[in-house]
Amino acid sequence: MTTRPKVLAESWLPVAALSIESRREAAPIPGQFPKLKTLHQWWARRPIVASAATVLAGILPAWSDELAQRHPTISALQTERAYRDWFNRLIGIWGDAVLAKRTSEAAKAAGVKLKDNPYTYRPAFKNSVGEQEIRELHDVLVGTWGHLPTVADVTAGGGSIPWTALRLGLPTYANDLNSVAVSILNASLTIPAKHGTALTPALRKWGQRIVDDATTRLLEYFPKTDRETVTNYLYAHAVACPRTGRIVPLMPDWWLRKGPKPAAVRMLTELDGVALQTPRFEVVHEGDINFDADRGLFAGGRAISPYDNLVVDGDYIKAEAKAGRMTQVLYAIVVKTPAGRTFRSPTDVDLKALDEAERLVAENIGIWEATGIIPSTPIPEVSNYDRGHRMYGINKWADFFSPRQLLTHAAFVQAFRKVAEEARAELGESLSNDILTELALMQGKALNYNARQTSWNVNRQSTRAVFEKHNFAFKWTFVEFPGPGELLPWCLDQLVDAYDELARLLEETGSSAPDARLDRKVHVTAGTAADIPSIPDGSIDHICMDPPYYANVMYSELSNFFYAWERETLGVVTPELFEEENTDLENEAVTNDARFAALGRRKKEIANLDYEAKMASIFTECRRILSDNGVLTVMFTNKNARAWDALGSALITGGFTVETSWPVATEPESSSHQANKNAAESTIMLVCRKRDQSGDTGKRYLEDVAPEVRTEARRASLRFAEDGIEGVDLMLATYGPALSVISRNWPVYSSVPDDDGTDRLLRPEEALNIAREEIVELRRLRLVGEAVQVDSLTDFVLMAWDIFKAREADFDAARLLALAIGGLDIDHLTRAKILKKKSGTVELLAPEERVRRGNEGNAPGVRPEATKFEHLIDAVDTMLYIAKIDGIQAAKRFLDRHGYTSDGAFIATVQGLINAIPRKKSKGEWVYPEANLLDTLCTLYFDGVELPADDLDVTVIDEQPGLFEME
Repeated sequence: MTTRPKVLAESWLPVAALSIESRREAAPIPGQFPKLKTLHQWWARRPIVASAATVLAGILPAWSDELAQRHPTISALQTERAYRDWFNRLIGIWGDAVLAKRTSEAAKAAGVKLKDNPYTYRPAFKNSVGEQEIRELHDVLVGTWGHLPTVADVTAGGGSIPWTALRLGLPTYANDLNSVAVSILNASLTIPAKHGTALTPALRKWGQRIVDDATTRLLEYFPKTDRETVTNYLYAHAVACPRTGRIVPLMPDWWLRKGPKPAAVRMLTELDGVALQTPRFEVVHEGDINFDADRGLFAGGRAISPYDNLVVDGDYIKAEAKAGRMTQVLYAIVVKTPAGRTFRSPTDVDLKALDEAERLVAENIGIWEATGIIPSTPIPEVSNYDRGHRMYGINKWADFFSPRQLLTHAAFVQAFRKVAEEARAELGESLSNDILTELALMQGKALNYNARQTSWNVNRQSTRAVFEKHNFAFKWTFVEFPGPGELLPWCLDQLVDAYDELARLLEETGSSAPDARLDRKVHVTAGTAADIPSIPDGSIDHICMDPPYYANVMYSELSNFFYAWERETLGVVTPELFEEENTDLENEAVTNDARFAALGRRKKEIANLDYEAKMASIFTECRRILSDNGVLTVMFTNKNARAWDALGSALITGGFTVETSWPVATEPESSSHQANKNAAESTIMLVCRKRDQSGDTGKRYLEDVAPEVRTEARRASLRFAEDGIEGVDLMLATYGPALSVISRNWPVYSSVPDDDGTDRLLRPEEALNIAREEIVELRRLRLVGEAVQVDSLTDFVLMAWDIFKAREADFDAARLLALAIGGLDIDHLTRAKILKKKSGTVELLAPEERVRRGNEGNAPGVRPEATKFEHLIDAVDTMLYIAKIDGIQAAKRFLDRHGYTSDGAFIATVQGLINAIPRKKSKGEWVYPEANLLDTLCTLYFDGVELPADDLDVTVIDEQPGLFEME
């Protein structure tokens, strides 16, 4: 074995193909989701294909002639091209992903429907390589490392990384602090590796016993007929009118279905001439919708009483909710009939069953809480999501559920406990515990799809899960998934299907027959990643980790939603994981402001330092367990520069250098949360090594390494742009090279000393600022050309459109961009009517929003009557405003009056905006009207301006799975 073998990830990674396949895997297509994602809710899982590539590229050697000579019988190693093709095959990319995407996009742009799918192979995660390829892989790895290298993920979360390592037959360690995550790891790694698909029939058998027992308990509370199957009950939260005392449903609108066969609900406030205390509802279809279904009773946090048409104040609604007087009203029922899915009105039978269920829960809730059938635990005071639940009276975990939803979940707990006793008596402790660990995950699925936080997706005609987003946002209307016959059988089907595919893919990989399975070794541990005593010093060859993303996800707070219930199911099987009342918040490595709320304005600063210190401790432990020749790969997704600063500082403090980095686009391109705002779509993979800490290499300052930072940032930008990385992701892609330069040269001191005049160690953010400035300069040249100088406001708008690719951008990202452009700040841009500030974001103003009135002096903005403009963007926006309001001819008169059709700087600005503003259309309409107006004006009056091709028409999809799809 050579000393410190250079690994593939230090020289090459198929960025473009990985980006395409990662997005293909993440697309919300029924049946296409990896079953690891459907097993149990977890947040921010990395794609299987990206995880497999990262694991493998961190242990495979970089190609060389010497490698080919060492393995003359392995044809895939004889040329570098063959080696790369072999790598792609090992991770499941069995075709030309780049060509397939180009073919698909070209067809869509031409309006042609392809006869065959351009992707001639299944999504990468579905493809398993055989025995010979795994044997050859292991031969190469043993020849490189002297043994089969061990892979560890010390913050394993949902398990994408260790599952891919295990699939390749590599010795695998997986650790997590969170008990829910550890349970998922056991269910997706340990148990499938131990039993394979042989366990599937037992899961079906014992799971059916749970479903049957729970169904018996629930059936009378869910009335049914032979003519239909109820799939969903739709509810609205409601409060009493403060003046009449009658119930006001908090309905934002009345739609049930839009499109070709619309359906809506009409509220009835009286029946047979008698006023109703609680309104009833009537489902109406198509031509019978003779009212404005868009106009509900609730908007902006307040309601309109249908009884006196007066406002019901938002503070009153909150007070009623906090006092426990917010109720729910059933307004429609979704059913399947022989004619298809439709809606019907609630009947007296439906309402009576609801009343009976509520009565049963009221009679039994005390004993159920005392015996753990329903959680009695309060939601911890430390919370980042108070606005989503405490504001509306949700203070205990059980409060997230309506009475009949509670009844369903209680029935599952009772049935699970009963069947657990039977399984142990019949199967023994070891086998029964494995079966019960898997079956307990049914409960997580049920909780996620049957709560007051689930909602009806009118566009997709499906149920959104509780965690369609990473918070507890309150829902004014919600969905109940009927327990017997629908919810619980579906949860069992999903659990068995997920387990079977996970086990089958493990069995298929490296095996010529089901009975010739690889000997897979996996070890799952629970605890902080800063101290894993069960892993010996220097025993890990590749630590591949996807650490907590700064302040993006509060894993502990979110997972407590499940933990509170699973203490009484999973806790029966693995009590050591569920001893505490809640998950471990104190030791979680996230930037949690709520933990430091008592410190007032300093809470963010202290939370950031806490995250950095914890991550530094984790990386220090990684250095201990990593072999001297080993590789640390960190997968990180965050557009906040402070997050990168904290991560970079922690890596350096932990004793690592960043050798190289790779951006891989991992998010769907048209998800609804990204359609009109910028979002980081890429995961940056940092490939790190232990830093040689012996000897003093001399004192270096920022100015000493700044030229190298600029050079590496520029190289990275040009290289990754060719792989389709753009916008904010292209800027993020330069952070890895910047960290690489300073970590290799560490210690590096800041150019600005401490207050007492002593040298201060450099903060990574100072180097990231240099990288950002270099990218801004590079992008500016691309947009407007080298010879043209534009003012700073115009420069900011051009760069903002080019980098963010959207009107809305993260506040911090915009702040940093402004600093990189002549030292601007957000307040100045706001006063100039370039931006408006929102909660955590900023938004570029449209030309009509920038209009200045006569009494506003000469401040920047749109001025149709102005004789001159100090800022080019004001002139361009005025042209666009006039074109929109008064027409194209009026805009031409404006251009002629100012001589702009021959003004080089003005034309360069127009060219820059044409290049920068996304030319997107949705359903035939321009997403950004400025792009349309610029297109028309340039075609008519600016012959020298080149018009780029339009982007594809984007169909904005909801990124959440539907009723029978998975999260």
